[in-house]
Amino acid sequence: MKKSFQFRIYPNKNQEVTLNRTLSTCRHLYNDALSERKRESDLNELKRDFGVFPWGKPEWINYYDQANDLSGSKTDFQKEVFSQVLQNVLKRVDRSFKNFFNGFGYPRFQGRDRYNSFTYPQKGFELNDGKLNLSKIGNIKIIFHREIEGIIKTCTIKKDIDQWYVTFSCEIDIPIIPVDIKTETGIDVGLKSLLTLSNGSQIETHEFLRASEDKLTQEQKRLSRKKKRSHNRNNQRIVVSKVHRKIRNQRKDFAHKTSRQLVYAYDHIVFENLQVQNMVQNHHLAKSISDAGWSQLISFTKSKAEYAGKVVELVNPRNTSQNCSGCGNTVPKNLSVRVHSCPFCGLKLDRDHNAAINILNRSKYTVGTTEINACQGLLNRESMQQEAPTLQGE
Repeated sequence: MKKSFQFRIYPNKNQEVTLNRTLSTCRHLYNDALSERKRESDLNELKRDFGVFPWGKPEWINYYDQANDLSGSKTDFQKEVFSQVLQNVLKRVDRSFKNFFNGFGYPRFQGRDRYNSFTYPQKGFELNDGKLNLSKIGNIKIIFHREIEGIIKTCTIKKDIDQWYVTFSCEIDIPIIPVDIKTETGIDVGLKSLLTLSNGSQIETHEFLRASEDKLTQEQKRLSRKKKRSHNRNNQRIVVSKVHRKIRNQRKDFAHKTSRQLVYAYDHIVFENLQVQNMVQNHHLAKSISDAGWSQLISFTKSKAEYAGKVVELVNPRNTSQNCSGCGNTVPKNLSVRVHSCPFCGLKLDRDHNAAINILNRSKYTVGTTEINACQGLLNRESMQQEAPTLQGE
């Protein structure tokens, strides 16, 4: 399996200049390659209009065409960058077009503040005596806060405003032994409580954006008063970006700690398969949903569970709040109704708790078994007694 390790690096002033110049060179190459493909696309459209395609098929530029052209026509700036880094830039362009043909958005030209990383895909980097040696850049100080596992495959250098990081993608050849499923939980993500587990325990939402909203508003007002394209405006833009970075880091740290608690406590975790990108289109809830960081939390839980040999499952979220977990009948309710009260079987409990039980019921796994068709009836309520104890700090 693959695992990433990120560390902070501390380049000196000369190295920072070189790193910024490398980023700029990669960005220009990305935009030039994208522009070349766009011209080819426009030319194909023109040929189609005049019906001059041989056998009715257009010609498209691919990665190998652009890589071959690059090898014989490097600029002076490109000669200062390791060759495989430049090749990886062209692969990014190729990957973005493949994503476009698979239904994603058309590739965008990268501005100065949008292109912030470059990658050594195979070689050109090594670790020596607490230093990271990068080809054509030099030895950079690096702080190792944990041990690297496995074999390093790629090395990515990323700039985050005024800080630099390196990310190693490693191939870990350690057999992952699946654990016997003894404890399990269904989890309903929400806004009132971030997580509600099927045993009734809850993890409260930490609204990091809301907590820093006053400071962010103050700094953004200062930014709006600065003269455009001035040094003062650029400095204030960096201040605003640092506030956003603090919020992002707080949310990420909380997601790591919470996902670690869940994986430690349960062998089988069931979430809803939510389409968060569609949900944030509701402008009344978009800010709260983004601040909650549901997708990040689920992603971290999945990666930690895979490494621990445990199971994270995503199930259909349809009507998990509307169906009764006791009898299975539908009890319609809007978002303002926070208590589930079933007129059919008399079950009364918190709305999110009811949804969490339904989520667990839809799982194809259960304690002591391997395969169960979740569509054929609900699990009995006694099975909920086998869940792990409440997480600490809830």
